[in-house]
Amino acid sequence: MIGGHAVVKRRISSGQAMLGGFGINIFTENDFMAIHYGTLEVLEKTGVFVDNPEAIDLYESGGARVDRSNKKVKIPASLVDECLHSAPKKVLLAGRDAKNDILLEGTRVHFCSFGIGLNVYDPFTGAYRKSTKKDVGDVARLCDYLEDIDMLECTLTPNDVHPNVYNLHILEANLRNTTKPCLSDPDPGLFPWILEMASAVAGGEDKLRERPIISGIVCPQSPMTFHHSCCEGIMQYARHELPMIVLPMAMAGGTSPVTLAGTVISHNVEVLAGLVLAQIVHKGAPIIYGSSTTMLDLKTATATVGCPELAMLNAALAKMAQFYLLPSWVAGG
Repeated sequence: MIGGHAVVKRRISSGQAMLGGFGINIFTENDFMAIHYGTLEVLEKTGVFVDNPEAIDLYESGGARVDRSNKKVKIPASLVDECLHSAPKKVLLAGRDAKNDILLEGTRVHFCSFGIGLNVYDPFTGAYRKSTKKDVGDVARLCDYLEDIDMLECTLTPNDVHPNVYNLHILEANLRNTTKPCLSDPDPGLFPWILEMASAVAGGEDKLRERPIISGIVCPQSPMTFHHSCCEGIMQYARHELPMIVLPMAMAGGTSPVTLAGTVISHNVEVLAGLVLAQIVHKGAPIIYGSSTTMLDLKTATATVGCPELAMLNAALAKMAQFYLLPSWVAGG
């Protein structure tokens, strides 16, 4: 505490010159510019597919060229630059307890749980079984205790509740069992109840806006496709000024170019297109540059998580976020 106020948690920064440290400098300044200009060219000449009429209207109102016959949106460089300028460079992720607040800024590194698991080994019986809502709460309580976990994502699936309301039950279990910031899937149909629940915990919508104890996460469909619910999530969170992670999950060689450089550009296109939509809805809407992009295993046609390429891609994309002065949230393997 300083002067009666809780101090926001700021962990050490990546890339610092420290004894015993290790870092990866993926790009030169010229590389950053080449990727940026390549991204702008794709956004303006190829565009993105947007399967949401309201989002198409918003893009057009912001200055993008739209073709409603094929749902293509082409975004000029001037609009991208304007939206990058208005996006916050720091994003607060608040906890129910202010001592667990974290501020995403610069090169500071924080850690988050990940999911979503379908099964668990029961810690008491050793049985391998479907996960339940109680398991979700138990894992949230464990993460609340672990000081190196700074925020909580939906780690497990509550198979004992109706799948149409999974996300409400996950958020309730997390909010009841941790005082750390929580990520929530912004299911468009459930958003009013997600907002109501989080507002009740925070002390009202104004308090939630001031101290966002939840943040959202949406995944564009690679390559460069924004389906209806993805757009809804971005728009809903932007209107309420709640943090949103735009998280492409491309697979190089499958849903994005087989070259890592090409995948970085297509991924960057998806994040910036989502950021532009959010800024058109509300200038200053907090957007976090996300990535869970990896390689396609050409033998099994599955995403390879934990491969060297995942580490390389996500290190590269975190650097792109730093290039834009945006906070990032990327897969760690």
